[in-house]
Amino acid sequence: MDLTMRLASSNQQELVMGNTVVMARRKRLPVDKRNALVAVDKERPTGGWEAFLTGISRGKTVLEYGADDTIFIQGAPADSVLFLLRGKVKLAVTSFEGKEAIVGTLGSGEFFGEGCLAGQPLRIATAISEGDCTLTKVEKPIMVRMLHEEQGFAEMFVTHLLSRNIRYEADLVDQLFNSGEKRLARILLLLSHFGKESTTETVVPGINQEILAQMVGTTRSRINFFMNKFRKLGFIDYNTREMTVHSGLRSVILND
Repeated sequence: MDLTMRLASSNQQELVMGNTVVMARRKRLPVDKRNALVAVDKERPTGGWEAFLTGISRGKTVLEYGADDTIFIQGAPADSVLFLLRGKVKLAVTSFEGKEAIVGTLGSGEFFGEGCLAGQPLRIATAISEGDCTLTKVEKPIMVRMLHEEQGFAEMFVTHLLSRNIRYEADLVDQLFNSGEKRLARILLLLSHFGKESTTETVVPGINQEILAQMVGTTRSRINFFMNKFRKLGFIDYNTREMTVHSGLRSVILND
């Protein structure tokens, strides 16, 4: 399962240079959309956000990407926030020495690139599509206006960011205190977006052992050892195209 990380695509120049920012008139959204706090469920995780995003008439672009397309690159101007409507996206970071690492994988219903709202001038990671995906790009000035004027949108966005921050803290604790085996099990569960009621879930296509080693923070040989162990125990199934995670894998992180 080899996956080539492309740090540039045919539309890289357009994304890096950016389009002219179109400022929207200061017009509030209709009240029913402003207060539409729709619960986000697993079957339609983007539903709660679409009521707000569809109300933006200017300064918003819907984009389509194929597998391994670059959405933005590390070091490009941070001038917009993106919302993943469909598909999955990975975030990769390259050090000054040329070392690459996968720092996160996002699924439908998640924002990314929001660092621009806190004064981040440049992207600190490269965003690459995992298979076909659709996303909404909202220019920074429009996003700022929405957060100031639409209380319902602001509350949902803050909740979203807090949930992600909790996940990042859990990632750090996991890295500091848990074994490589437990870290791998947790990563696989996160990549498959395994829910409480799930019995089986499919992991992002194209994730190979080398990438997992980068995410877990261990060697590829150790990842291979643990993967074979998980498969023999019936916790996972995988082939050259995809991997399936079974509910039994949760026992690895629940048991000491």
